[in-house]
Amino acid sequence: MITHHIERNLSELPQCKTGLCHVFIQHTSASPTINENADPDVRNDMEAFCNRYMPENEAYYLHTLEGSDDMPAHIKTSLFGADVIIPIVDGRFALGTWQGVWLGEHRDNGGCRNVLVTLQGAPYT
Repeated sequence: MITHHIERNLSELPQCKTGLCHVFIQHTSASPTINENADPDVRNDMEAFCNRYMPENEAYYLHTLEGSDDMPAHIKTSLFGADVIIPIVDGRFALGTWQGVWLGEHRDNGGCRNVLVTLQGAPYT
């Protein structure tokens, strides 16, 4: 869950009356997404689902030099995407009650990740 990390590091957010926050990851084996932010069982269930339908070590994978988890990670990134856009209203993210921004790491040992966050919108006047 990275919602609070984004909010804490986006100093311009409170001054934005309306706008959009764009969260983009510069990698092909991890994904930001918006989903349930309260019950950790949702994250566990999502991981179990992804691992079942995008398993490692499939004989049909050609891209295997970087490890058995790499090709499934690329598939997950393509399905989840590399970015999310969050609306801003009155200096706050306009997420639903149970929504939060996740950073899905699709590799077993993905390492350091670069996430770019940009904000555009109308300030209070």
